[in-house]
Parts: sequence; structure tokens; C-alpha cells
Amino acid sequence: MALDVIVIGAGQGGGPLAGALSQAGRKVALVEKEHVGGTCVNEGCTPTKTMVASARVAHVARRAAHYGVHVGPGDVSVDMKRIRERKNEVVTTFREGSEKGVKSKGVELLMGAATFTGEKTVEVALNDGGTRKLSAETIVINAGQRPNIPPIEGLDSVPYLTSTSVMELGEVPEHLLVLGGGYIGLEFAQMFRRFGAEVTVVQRNSQLLPREDEDVADTVADILRDDGITVLLNSEAQRVSGEGGVSLVVKGEEGGQTLRGSHILVATGRKSNSDTLNLKAAGVKVDKRGNIEVNGSLETNISGIYAIGDIKGGPAFTHIAYDDYRILKDNLLNDAKRTTDGRVVPYTVFMDPQLGHVGLNEKDARDAGYNVRVAKMPLSYAARAIEIDETRGLLKAVVDADTDQILGATMLSFDGGEVVTIIQTAMLGKLPYQVLRDNPFSHPTLAESLNNLFSSLE
Repeated sequence: MALDVIVIGAGQGGGPLAGALSQAGRKVALVEKEHVGGTCVNEGCTPTKTMVASARVAHVARRAAHYGVHVGPGDVSVDMKRIRERKNEVVTTFREGSEKGVKSKGVELLMGAATFTGEKTVEVALNDGGTRKLSAETIVINAGQRPNIPPIEGLDSVPYLTSTSVMELGEVPEHLLVLGGGYIGLEFAQMFRRFGAEVTVVQRNSQLLPREDEDVADTVADILRDDGITVLLNSEAQRVSGEGGVSLVVKGEEGGQTLRGSHILVATGRKSNSDTLNLKAAGVKVDKRGNIEVNGSLETNISGIYAIGDIKGGPAFTHIAYDDYRILKDNLLNDAKRTTDGRVVPYTVFMDPQLGHVGLNEKDARDAGYNVRVAKMPLSYAARAIEIDETRGLLKAVVDADTDQILGATMLSFDGGEVVTIIQTAMLGKLPYQVLRDNPFSHPTLAESLNNLFSSLE
């Protein structure tokens, strides 16, 4: 079947792009293997943040007496089945909305697995049986990533959990072992600790969140330990067995030890789904990690074939996939010649307190050769934090001493993702840091702390 455009993957970039191109008069087929909406709606942002909200309520309820509020006798109880039901209700609403939006724009939606059979030809193994052969001069790959499972001895012999399956538990684990101290692992570690599980995080690196500055990562570790989570750094998982739950042998700085838990969550990163697409048939190149190689215009080495979202590597965030869609839409429909060059990238880790970040951190800025000035203050200096008794965390910003431009910032605080957006806006407007230092913000808000933060520049 000859088309104008084939989009592989109905994620947060692929779905909107297919709809926009269809509305512009292109004949478009959208191929989706499992669920419209992609990882974000079905397995990532939407379900996890819904469950994080439940965990936050449990945390606040346990602390109620500290604020002079008594909610009744006994401990706080957690109903995992209801938490899961609520999560599924939200996911279903978002998923159905995404699917309805795609179909309303005249896109032909094919549910099945796509593989290349040639440079501009694709075969779809339909989920309900049979195949479809498609061809188009423009093909966009938005097939995403999946959990990376490391080659640990014995891991395949135990019923390990991933970031997807852990959300389907019907009861709180007695002791959850978490392999990996990255963003995904820490969100689930704190979540299940607040649900009542004993939690141990095993991290092979010398710090949690290896992409962050050391002082930020150390503060995160302190917060998790304060929550009662055991954090093991410089610890390598060597062997897993299923004797009486889960036994995990780890080797650390002080030798080996055996950890025993009821469940084990593998959160050791994600890998590209490029290996499922038979890209060799199309001649599309991937890097050594399997990520599809693209230029600043999101085009692969094959003219007319593009990749957007997580499958191309780089920042694996929903908002980046959506921005990829906007760039490619403008280029394909308006010949806009937009690129990803110089894109200011924000992200938020939805632990509590949130870790909101934008731009460069201190280490990266110094490595890039900038003349760096650093502003930093503990959250306990912020009036709003004291008033609501949420003083764990820190605020940090990096400034170019030669131009007074803000290079990046990290807000490890309640509503950190919201506050860092203020700094991102200043960066996009190329405002010098003095604008945030010297202008009034509403009192008492956390945003007002930016006055004091930028007054602390070293």
C-alpha cells in the first residue's frame, strides 16, 4: 500500500505528528505495537506519577501529628489494589484520549509490529492476525525504548520486576531490592518505602544519579536514608537466586554480602527498540548502544527516514519527544529548517522533594570551559520551606562569569520542577542572573528564594 508517510510508534511524538500530517492532506499510516500514547501514557509518566501521588498522601498522613493534626488511631494503611485501580483509571482515560485524537484526524491506525523490508518499505504483523505491506517516501521512527536487563547470574531464574510490572503488584512488598540508583529506581524506591516496604537500593557507581553534581547526589542519598531506605554505593550485583524470596549477592568496597528480599526491581536503565525493526534492510545506522543516529533535523543517514523520541538516544524525556514532533512537523510542512541545536533541556525527577534541572550542571559547565560562578543555598534557608516544614534539599545555579548568563540550575525541593521552569524561562530569554536576583517575587513563595539564591553567587 503506497502512502505519503508511515509513522512507526504512537508515542508522544509519533501520534501528534501523524495527526498533523494527515490534517495537512498527507496520506498517513500510524503503526503501534501495543498502546497508543507510548511509554509516557501507558508505562511511564502517567502511571508512575499517579502512584507517586498516592505515596505522597501516605507520607503526609504519617506526619500529620507533627503539624498538630490527628487523623485517628493506628498506623496509616495502604490499599495497593485501590492504588493500582486509580492508576489504571487515569491511564485508560489518557490512552483513550490519545487514540481518539489520532483517529479523529484521519490517520489510519494499524495495531501491530513494524519491520523494514527495504529502504522505504515496511511490513506490519497485525496483532489480530495477518500482515500489511506499506511503502512511503517519508518514514518516521518513534518506537521508543524498553527496560535494559543486565546479564546478572541467576536473574532470569527469579520473577524479577521491571518499571512496568512493579506497578501491577497487588500488595506491598515486604522488602524490595532495587537494582539501579538512577531516576527510575529512586522514584520507585521512595514510593514503595512510603507504601510501607523495606527498601534497599544497590548502585554500582560511587553516587546516586551519576549525571548530577556530587553535592546534589549526596543530598538525595541523605534524603532517602532519612526516609529509611538503605543505600549501597559502589556495589556490584553478582548473583541472584530465588531461595526463600530473592537472594542477591553484591560486592562492595568492604567485600561481598548477601541481601535477602521478597521482590527485586531491575531499574538499570533502558535500551533502544531499534533492534526490533530490521533497520539493516533500510540501511539506517545506529550507534554502539543501538540508538538511531540522526542529524540536527532528526533525519537519519537515509534521506526521508527520520527518528524522534527516545529511540534516537539523548535525553529520554516525553517533552523532548514532543518537541521533536514540533520541529519535524514544521520542517516537513513548512520547510522551516528547524534543528535541535542549542535546545535548552529541562527535566524533573519525581522523588520527594522533586529534583528539577535545566541546562548544564557545575561539572559539565567547567568541563565545557566556562568561567563558572556557582550559587547554592540549602532549602532550610527558604522561608516558605520552613513554614510548610519541607526543608530537605538544596537550590543550585551555575552562571557564566564572563556574560552573567545562567548556564543551568538544579532545584532539589518541593515543587522543584515548577521552580526550575522560572529559571529556564530566564535562560530562553537570555536574561542575566541579576534579573532574578533583583526583582520582587510574591511572598511567601519558593520562587522568592531565587532572590537569595542568586545573591549567594561565589
